[in-house]
Amino acid sequence: MSSPEEVKQFYEKFKKSFGQMQKETPQTVSAFMGLFKNVMGEGALTVAEKEAVALGIAVALRCKECIRLHTQKCVEAGLSRKQILEAASVAVMMAGGPAYTQLPDVLDSLDALEAK
Repeated sequence: MSSPEEVKQFYEKFKKSFGQMQKETPQTVSAFMGLFKNVMGEGALTVAEKEAVALGIAVALRCKECIRLHTQKCVEAGLSRKQILEAASVAVMMAGGPAYTQLPDVLDSLDALEAK
């Protein structure tokens, strides 16, 4: 498990790295962010629902960075801790043990975000 400080450092480092990526690979960042904004905006599903789906996929695929980023987006979209953990639990039901081992990353992210 990661400490809340380690998770906070991840968010800070990602923000800095993202800024560097924008400078060095503007076309890649622009293309991806365009897709992200078009897909993840309000539609037939709410932003919160889409973020819950994205978090579930991140847990199932065992992407620590994606778990942290989509946990943050879930919180920003207004999902409660209980809703976020339930979305992660659905991923465990679908992906089994490997996804189960990712739940501490969700908890660590929530703890760090709640400590702000």
